This record gives sequence, structure tokens and C-alpha cells, in this order.
Amino acid sequence: MIQSLILAIYRCCRRSFSLTFVQIGMITLTFQLTSSLFQPVIGYITDKRSMPWSLPVGMCFTLCGLILLALAGSFGMVLLAAALVGTGSSVFHPESSRVARMASGGRHGLAQSLFQVGGNFGSSLGPLLAAVIIAPYGKGNVAWFVLAALLAIVVLSQISRWYAAQHRMNKGKPKPAIVNPLPRKKVILAVGIC
Repeated sequence: MIQSLILAIYRCCRRSFSLTFVQIGMITLTFQLTSSLFQPVIGYITDKRSMPWSLPVGMCFTLCGLILLALAGSFGMVLLAAALVGTGSSVFHPESSRVARMASGGRHGLAQSLFQVGGNFGSSLGPLLAAVIIAPYGKGNVAWFVLAALLAIVVLSQISRWYAAQHRMNKGKPKPAIVNPLPRKKVILAVGIC
């Protein structure tokens, strides 16, 4: 939900800062670069070493981005806010996907599907909430979404504790055999097509 606010408040930002379409595109680019390109790096790192606390830490980045976005007095501050929200997303998603799998009770496909549905529902809810809460009053009302981020930090802290306990319990247990991965060229081709 929170990530979709960046896209939903373009009109407010355009009006507040007299932005061009190129500058609006730069906001999207900044958000996408930080949320998309950092995410595989974080995933690579957390595959080597579990980081349960990356869930609330990621949301803290998002929280800082929201506060900065609400208070932004310049285009540069909007870009920094978008980068913080994107970084929050990239830090949050690798471990949250792992938590969904751990909590699945062996129904991995269903758990991942519900994880995706939750994200998609939030993405669709964000612009609707922005239309009611932000658009009529200005981008300063982004600050109301800080409450959602704070609540998420509390919930994610509890989930992180559970995740860390599960990880400690399973530490000495044998891991399933690793399936041979797809060749790198096929992965790059598939990602490029999608």
C-alpha cells in the first residue's frame, strides 16, 4: 500500500513543485532502481545469512521515506523520499518471502500466492486512500500513512521474533537437497522477456 503512494501522488508533487514529466519520471526511476535493483542484492545476502530483523528495518526505511515525502520542500527531497521507500521495499521483500514459506505449513504455493495477493491488494488500496486522504489536502497528508508504517513495524517485529525462533530451532536440521539451478543465460532471458 505504502509503495503505491509514490505513484499516486504525482499530481500533488507536480503541482507543489511545478515538475515536468521528466522529473516525475525521475521519481519513478529512483523508486524503481532502489526497490528493484537492491532487492536481489539483499536476497543474495540474506540467502547466506538469515536476517529476521530486516522486516521491521525495511519498514523503518519506508517510514523515513514517508516522513520526508510529507515534509519535502524540494524536488531533491522528493527523490530522496522515493529512494528511501524503495530501499524499504528491497530490504523487506526477500526475508518476508522466506517468512511466507516458513509459515506455509508445507503449502508453499498457496503461501506465496497469498503473499502476492496481499501485496497486490495493498497496491490497489494505496491510490484509493491517496485520493481520499492526500489529493484533497496536499502531500503533507502523506504523514497520516506514518501510522500504518508504525503499526507495520510493531507487527513485523513480532513476526521477526517468531522467524528468529523458528530459524534457531531448525539450525541443526538437515536441509533439503538443492535442485540444480537453471543456466544463467536462461534466467537472464526469462527476466528480460518478463
